[in-house]
Amino acid sequence: MEAIYFTLVAIVLYLLSDWVLVRVEVAVGKRLAHRSLIFFALLMTLAITSFWLIRVYTGKP
Repeated sequence: MEAIYFTLVAIVLYLLSDWVLVRVEVAVGKRLAHRSLIFFALLMTLAITSFWLIRVYTGKP
């Protein structure tokens, strides 16, 4: 069951990271120079945090 949680959360995080990046670019008014690096940082930060939370709430060490 944990694998299903990780997979669903990964899909949501991918879409959320893309949405946040697009919102930031709209606010700035142009495409950012290192878009893929910023996307990676967003996704990695969200993934580490949410995967840690999944492990805490499912009782896995």
